[in-house]
Amino acid sequence: MKLTHLALLAGFALVSACSILPKAEPSDVYRLPSTQSASAASHGTPQHWSLRLAKPQASEALNSPKIAVIPQGDLISSYKASRWSDPAPVLLRNRLLDGFQRDGRVSLLSTDDSNFQADLELGGNLQAFQTEYQGPNASVVVRLDALLVRGYDQRILASRRFEVRQPLSDVKVPAVVAGFGQASDQLTAQVVAWAVEQGQKVAPPLRP
Repeated sequence: MKLTHLALLAGFALVSACSILPKAEPSDVYRLPSTQSASAASHGTPQHWSLRLAKPQASEALNSPKIAVIPQGDLISSYKASRWSDPAPVLLRNRLLDGFQRDGRVSLLSTDDSNFQADLELGGNLQAFQTEYQGPNASVVVRLDALLVRGYDQRILASRRFEVRQPLSDVKVPAVVAGFGQASDQLTAQVVAWAVEQGQKVAPPLRP
């Protein structure tokens, strides 16, 4: 009888504990939108070299599915009950991959999710992927310190900082997400153009 009584008390205790635990709020999950279309493809000279796209390094605050916002000063926060489908570095890497595919000049593409060897690798540091407020005005800021390195020995061949600021007229989350898409598209176009230009200079010659 004592064992049964103790078991019942333990069961009631577990039920009571479960009932007072806070329930997790459901989150809206957003993909990174794009305004680009297939008609944006380049008609430039096809490149023979291969390119591997690596997720850029990022701080703990950005290496997360949270949608980052800096409401004032140096305070980093995030939008409540909203998140990205993947951490920001993955979103940007995938956007760059899509940008190269749409551009069409570099067709031999892979990512750091695989172990394929490539002539060149594009990576770097994601310094900003957030909304920033300056008084009543808000902008989406995407900043990437890009590095183009040689595949077989990781020697840095070229580097450049890219930054896009997309002003926001509406600060509700769906409009903010659309702003991230616009800023990412602009930055992607700049990075693709730069990487192809640099690749033409430093890629190994075409083997006969």
